[in-house]
Amino acid sequence: MAWPAAAVAQQPTIGYLDPRSPGTTPSFVSGWRVGLREAGYVEGQNLAVEYRWTEGQPDNMKAMAADLARRPLAAIIAAGNLAAATVKAATSTIPIVFIVSVDPVAFGLVDGLSRSAGNATGVTTFSSELVAKRLELLREMVPGAAVAAALTNPTNPNTKSDTRHVEAAARALAMKIHVLSASDDRDLDVAFATAKDRLVAAMSVHSDQFFDTRRHRIAALAERYGIPTIFNNREFVVAGGLMSYGENRSDTYRLAGGYAGRVLRGEKPSDLPVLQPTNFELAINLKTAKALGVTVPQSILIRADEVIE
Repeated sequence: MAWPAAAVAQQPTIGYLDPRSPGTTPSFVSGWRVGLREAGYVEGQNLAVEYRWTEGQPDNMKAMAADLARRPLAAIIAAGNLAAATVKAATSTIPIVFIVSVDPVAFGLVDGLSRSAGNATGVTTFSSELVAKRLELLREMVPGAAVAAALTNPTNPNTKSDTRHVEAAARALAMKIHVLSASDDRDLDVAFATAKDRLVAAMSVHSDQFFDTRRHRIAALAERYGIPTIFNNREFVVAGGLMSYGENRSDTYRLAGGYAGRVLRGEKPSDLPVLQPTNFELAINLKTAKALGVTVPQSILIRADEVIE
């Protein structure tokens, strides 16, 4: 009777910090669990996980990171730019595996992509590099769109880089671009109303974790205002968005889970180079296209990895 309890007491424990809520990221969580399982660790069998979700309240992040840093954890998975930066500030000893969209060197998480002297490593999507591709796909979807909008979150450290990339892409496509900002629900309403007033014919929503938590709301606003919109991941398309192009989030989180497993086996973060995803996907929602009066070009349909009918 005592042996299982003793075994459980000796199993390693990792932390997981995420600014969203559990219900908004099921495919992400299942992704890093797959990575851990591939490395030989299964939650509830030979691994325990301490979860911390800020539920879209970033002010709680610092206290949650500090709480995790006080615990005898074997590693902490930090989901997102803010989570990674906050955990990095909270501990210099517990190994950190991050999933971020920024350049982790410029962001201060590591001092090199191939090797780092610190306690952190992980996966970066370098999301700004995909901004131009999304605008190109949006123009292909809506060929007559001469005026477009880019929705950004001014609190996101990627915003300046994203803005530079989308403005350069718009110039190359001979499109006028309006950069709109939103960091709360009221801002979202104002942004879409402004887009409508400015005769915006298409919109690109940039990668941001606040937007992730509001994907159903954003998809509904895009349909209400009749604005064809592209997003950075397929979860928006499942929620009713028109189209998305970006890395496969489940696979990205799987890579992070695999790194957490390697740390649990004794490898040091400093020996694990920062990874970049290589699996990208294009998703289309035909029901939304019909509601918006958009005819999806065959050139896009044949390249789509997922078509929701």
